[in-house]
Amino acid sequence: MPAHYIHFTDLHLHPEIFRIGWFALRWYSLAYITGIIAGWWYVLKLIDRPGAPMARRHVDDFVFWATIAVIAGGRIGYILFYDLGNYLLHPLDMLKLWEGGMSFHGATLGVTLAMWWFCRKNGLSLLRFADYIACVAPIGLFFGRLANFVNGELWGKVTTVPWAIVFPNAGPLPRHPSQLYEAGLEGLVLFAILNLMFWKSKTARYQPGLLCGTFLTGYGAFRFFVEFFRQPDQQFNGTFLATTIHMGQLLDLPMLIGGLYLIATAKGRRQRVEPIAGSESVA
Repeated sequence: MPAHYIHFTDLHLHPEIFRIGWFALRWYSLAYITGIIAGWWYVLKLIDRPGAPMARRHVDDFVFWATIAVIAGGRIGYILFYDLGNYLLHPLDMLKLWEGGMSFHGATLGVTLAMWWFCRKNGLSLLRFADYIACVAPIGLFFGRLANFVNGELWGKVTTVPWAIVFPNAGPLPRHPSQLYEAGLEGLVLFAILNLMFWKSKTARYQPGLLCGTFLTGYGAFRFFVEFFRQPDQQFNGTFLATTIHMGQLLDLPMLIGGLYLIATAKGRRQRVEPIAGSESVA
């Protein structure tokens, strides 16, 4: 019986933190801001270690690039992958970011293109640069999924597990809080794996592509798994992308393949690394 489960309204969560006239600060916006600032701060900690592939000036400059890439890539990705037909009918809705609609796969592609251009412009190693960015990416994922939960969106399938939640816009039945599953796996667990490799392994960060490949593989695997508990997007109801494989799972496959390739070939790229930041050479 739904009455026996947690009701989302009893949690007293609201998408807006506060509103002053027309201006409203939303948890979703704050999640992006927090993720970018926390990631910026943490990358600076990472490059303090010997053999870093970039200097602080590169990190400071790339923050702006990454911010634009995440927002533009996430939005364009959502439009192309999830609801292109509707946006073609209502093109001005493409600009309504405050109404939601962001794709992590699109954001990943956007950041990848930004890293490629930035590294080419500054003469940096793309794979080693990507390894460091991969170590902080789960921070943004964690805050983003928490914001999805606060918004009461992207809920899971109907279930009878004791921790199920009745979401107000999803009907009267209890559902998996799949947003929290993703926050835990894509955020906390993936962050722990990557940063244990970075700090505890003597060679992981000197095998270009290993950390980046681990991120792609880990995210792809965790997202693919959670999609079995997540309600498919409404616009795909009754289609192959709801009954057989979700769009999120379909987009995970290139990440899994690419990630496994980078992991398998990383050892062959092992090389002596001279630091851009730090003071010691690394064999």
